[in-house]
Amino acid sequence: MSQFETTAPFYAAYRPGIPKEAVELLARRVAGQEHRLLLDLGSGTGQVPLALAGEVTDIDVVEQDAGMLAEADKALAGLPVTVRLHRTPAEQFTPPASYRADLVTVCRAFHWMDHGLVLSRLEGMTAPNATVAVMGDGSLWTARTAWTDALRALIQEYLGKERRAGAGKTYAAHNRPYREILAESAFGQVQEHTIAVEREWTTDMVIGYLYSTSFAARPLFGERVDDFERRARALLDEHTAAGGLTEHASFQVVLGQRG
Repeated sequence: MSQFETTAPFYAAYRPGIPKEAVELLARRVAGQEHRLLLDLGSGTGQVPLALAGEVTDIDVVEQDAGMLAEADKALAGLPVTVRLHRTPAEQFTPPASYRADLVTVCRAFHWMDHGLVLSRLEGMTAPNATVAVMGDGSLWTARTAWTDALRALIQEYLGKERRAGAGKTYAAHNRPYREILAESAFGQVQEHTIAVEREWTTDMVIGYLYSTSFAARPLFGERVDDFERRARALLDEHTAAGGLTEHASFQVVLGQRG
């Protein structure tokens, strides 16, 4: 079973989008080119392709989870660009021999991948001046505020101290900065950008977001899911009344190009 089984509709509805500053940063990397092919790996519900649709001419969406890919298909339907959907892991995506992507994006998914294998395979399917962009911004599990600390403690009360990564798994955090990983690849000319993001959440938004994750998906709670949600809503409502549910996040964009 995928670690994202059952989460796709919640993911599509409640995951925060891509900051406009990040979209502008990526758009500049392909500006002025007649042919601008975007390859998005681990695409989820297609947030990055949707945000960049006005900046590219072709889009390849690579996602191994059928539910996620179905949501991406709905989100990207009707765009005035060519969109191709591929249900496969990033490590196994195999385009035609002549295929050359101009921009490769991986957002909030690189930690699930075999970094070395993916970057090695990208060497043969990217244009000479292509940019590889690895992006992410943590989660409400890693956020450090009074309300996210309280929420994390409640989740741990039900699911254990270790962060879950789907049924029967715990999360193994990557211990190396993405800039170092990219620097050791063919795309070793690296730039790193950090974008400050402030988000205002509501109780409903937080609950929906939690159910979109691998660490608090509904099935993990089993028969206790309704009890968890009741307590989580009470906790969040209390913090809303005391000052709101504000998250201060840092959206990181690591860009790599050939030297």
